[in-house]
Amino acid sequence: MRTATVIGTGLIGTSVALVLSTRGVRVHLRDHNSERLRTAAALGAGTEEPPEGPVDLAVVAVPPAHLTATLAQAQREELAHGYIDVGSVKGRPRRELEKLGGDLTSYLGTHPMSGSERSGPLAASADLFEGRPWVLTPTPETDTEVLNLALELVALCRAVPVVMDADAHDRAVALVSHTPQLVSSLVAARLESADETAVRLCGQGIRDVTRIAASDHRMWMDILSANPGPVADVLSEVAGELGRTVEALRALEAAEESQRTEGVEAIEAILRRGNAGRSRVPGKHGQAPASYDTVSILISDRPGELARIFADAGEAGVNVEDVRIEHATAQEAGYVQLMVEPSQVSALTAALRERGWGIRRQ
Repeated sequence: MRTATVIGTGLIGTSVALVLSTRGVRVHLRDHNSERLRTAAALGAGTEEPPEGPVDLAVVAVPPAHLTATLAQAQREELAHGYIDVGSVKGRPRRELEKLGGDLTSYLGTHPMSGSERSGPLAASADLFEGRPWVLTPTPETDTEVLNLALELVALCRAVPVVMDADAHDRAVALVSHTPQLVSSLVAARLESADETAVRLCGQGIRDVTRIAASDHRMWMDILSANPGPVADVLSEVAGELGRTVEALRALEAAEESQRTEGVEAIEAILRRGNAGRSRVPGKHGQAPASYDTVSILISDRPGELARIFADAGEAGVNVEDVRIEHATAQEAGYVQLMVEPSQVSALTAALRERGWGIRRQ
């Protein structure tokens, strides 16, 4: 791949363009929003100048509502030898492109499974896709050269290619991406009118659950509008589970001991199933999740404190597998939680205490 055009200079499009530009590909940028286009170009993602002829690959990174029309227009212009999109829904665009008389041989639907609650070119990063799954949905009509171009792009982005049927992909993302977004928003919406005293009690749990509720609601409206059926199917199942959970909780208030026992059993079953489901979420490097222990360290809000903790852990010969920060309410302090192999907990705890760090018992 020597040349490419990226249409859409939001988070994903600009990130793709940054990767290609740093790998020596000449990238031409397009966007109806001239401000975003100039910003992406200024970041080094590519040039605003149009290509002199067809490029090797056109990457369409526009909202789902405009995806098919943009693809069809690019094909009519003969903009590229191959066309891919990076939208989060795959079945509908392919069917709509076929209805519009588009060329399915030169088109391949793809979806990089990475992103952020932030949007726009300033949130873009050349390492956004590194180690993340990148779904490819070829059909029997897909030209081999187009598939090869897409695989080259995935390799340049250091992502992991995953080949799926388009409709199977849409059902999968409804479960692991689209429904979690709505559930996060529903929980966060409870806080809108909550008493200030209750909000001040927010801890790490509510922060974790509502983090993605900060995402751009307009972008998510486009995504959900493109995949409403599969999302509704998952939410319907969740709604049924919620109804049964409500009944179980009400049973805990009942006078009859037998009803309370049934309620306890039902709630415990939900919690156990949650444990089992969470254990299936891939862990480090996409492998089966390992069981790590947590060491919590009290940290002040001063420059360099995080770096000191990691340096001290490194000097102790301990590999940190994961990290999270638990912020303290109304204080310039918090806890850094380091996840490590269980066999390394004692060594890490002793080393950090020796260096003056306060350790919270788990």
